Amino acid sequence: MADPRGFLKVRQRELPAYRPVEVRLLDWREVHEHRVENSAFVTVQAGRCMDCGIPFCHQGCPLGNLIPDWNDLVWRGEWEDAIERLHATNNFPEFTGRVCPAPCESSCVLGINQPAVTIKNVEVSIIDEAFERGYVVPKIPQRLTGKTVAVVGSGPAGLAAAQQLTRAGHTVAVYERDDAIGGLLRYGIPDFKLEKSHIDRRLAQMKAEGTRFRAGVEIGVDLTWEELRARFDAVIVATGATVPRALEIPGKDLDGVHFAMDFLPQANAVVAGKEVPDQILATGKHVIVIGGGDTGSDCIGTSLRQGAASVTTLAIGKRPPLQRPASQPWPVDPLLFEVSSSHAEGGERDYLASTVEFIGNSEGKLVALKVATTEYLPDGRRAPAPGTERIIPADLVLIAMGFTGPETESIVAQAGSEVTSRGLLARRPDFSSSVPGVFVTGDAGRGQSLIVWAIAEGRATAATVDAYLQGSTELPAPVKATTVALRP
Repeated sequence: MADPRGFLKVRQRELPAYRPVEVRLLDWREVHEHRVENSAFVTVQAGRCMDCGIPFCHQGCPLGNLIPDWNDLVWRGEWEDAIERLHATNNFPEFTGRVCPAPCESSCVLGINQPAVTIKNVEVSIIDEAFERGYVVPKIPQRLTGKTVAVVGSGPAGLAAAQQLTRAGHTVAVYERDDAIGGLLRYGIPDFKLEKSHIDRRLAQMKAEGTRFRAGVEIGVDLTWEELRARFDAVIVATGATVPRALEIPGKDLDGVHFAMDFLPQANAVVAGKEVPDQILATGKHVIVIGGGDTGSDCIGTSLRQGAASVTTLAIGKRPPLQRPASQPWPVDPLLFEVSSSHAEGGERDYLASTVEFIGNSEGKLVALKVATTEYLPDGRRAPAPGTERIIPADLVLIAMGFTGPETESIVAQAGSEVTSRGLLARRPDFSSSVPGVFVTGDAGRGQSLIVWAIAEGRATAATVDAYLQGSTELPAPVKATTVALRP
C-alpha cells in the first residue's frame, strides 16, 4: 500500500498546470503536459491513496482498474510494475487518462471528507512514462488458432476487442469507413484533448502484434455484411452510436445550422494536414453551441482556436451545483458544475435556455436564434415558458445534444440483425446478436456512453468470441452486456 499516512501528510489535491490560455489558443497541442518530469508531484499525489479497506474506486470504474495497486507502485517509483498492473485491466490508459471523466475519482473513499486522489492523472503519467522508457512492447501470440475475426469500427471498443483477440492467437482485421483508424478518438475528439500521436503509437504496437487494419472500407457499402460473414469465422460490430440527436424546430435546415460531429471531424482532418473542401469554420462568426456536455465543450475550444468572434453555450436545464447534492451521496458519480479547459479559454454559458426557432434571412442563411426560458412542468418535463422569448444573433449553430444510437439500415437489411425499441442493435448478455457468429459491443449496443465502458465491453466481447471460436477462454470479461431480450 502507498504511504499509510500519506493522505494525512498531503491533504491538497494537485494537478498539472494548464498552459497559458493565450498560448494554447494559438495551437492544437494538448492543453497541459503529463510527463512525469514536469509533474514532480505525481508520486506525492499517488501517496495520498489511503488503505481504505474496500476500494470503492474499483466499483466506480467498469474496467475494474486496480487503482490502489498502481498508486502504491508509482509512490515507490516502480514504473514498470505499475504499467503491468494498469495494462492488466485497461488496453489504452493513454486514452482513458486523457478523455475519461473519471467516475473512479467520485468513488474514492478519501473523497468523503477530502479532495479525491488524482487517479486520472496518475494513470496517464504511468502510461506516458512507460512509453518513454520503452516498457510498452508488442505482445505477439505464441501460436495462431487459424480462426479469423472481423471487427467493424475502430473506436475504443473495437480496438480493445481486436487487441485481446489478436493476443489470443486469432487473425483479426479491423474495418473502418474513415480514411484513418481511431473512430471518434481520431475524428471526434480534438487534438488539444488527445493528440493523435497517442493513437498512432498504440496502433503501431497492435500492427506488430498482428492486427490488420482496413481503413476506408465501409461495411454495407464497399463490402456487404453477408460477404463479411462469409469471409470470417466471427464478426464484431463496434460501429458506435453515431446518429446525432436532432433539434426539430423551425429553421433547422438553414445554412449555418450543423451537428457538432459535422464540424469537429473536419477540424481534426485539417489539423492532420488534410484538405477539407467547404469546411465549416467558426472564424469571425458568432457561434452558438447547443448542449452542455463534452462534445459541446470540444466545439467551444475548436471555435476559439479558429478565431470565432464569440461563443455562447445554451443548456436547456438548470446550472448544476458546485458541491455534491444530498440526493447524490458518495460514492455516486454526482452531476456538478464543471469548468473544462475549453470553458476556461473563453465563451459564455447560458442555462435554462430553450431554443424555439432558428431565424434566417431571405437567402436561407442563419442570422439569429429565438430562445425562451425553460420551465419545469409538474410532470417533470421541460418546456419553453410563454412570453420569455428573446433573440440571440448567430452566424453558426453547432448542435451537441448527444446521439440516439447506431446506424442500422445496412446491417438490418443485409444481415437481418434485430434492433431494440431504443434503436440499438439487440444483443444477449454475452454480446451475441440475433445473427449467428455476429457480436455487438460498445455504444452500438449500449447507447452513447463513456470510453471506459467501451473498452470494458470490447474486452468482454473478446472473451465471448474467443470462447465461441475455441470452446473456452482465459480472456477477462469485466462486464456483461446491457440488453433487450431478443425475439425467440
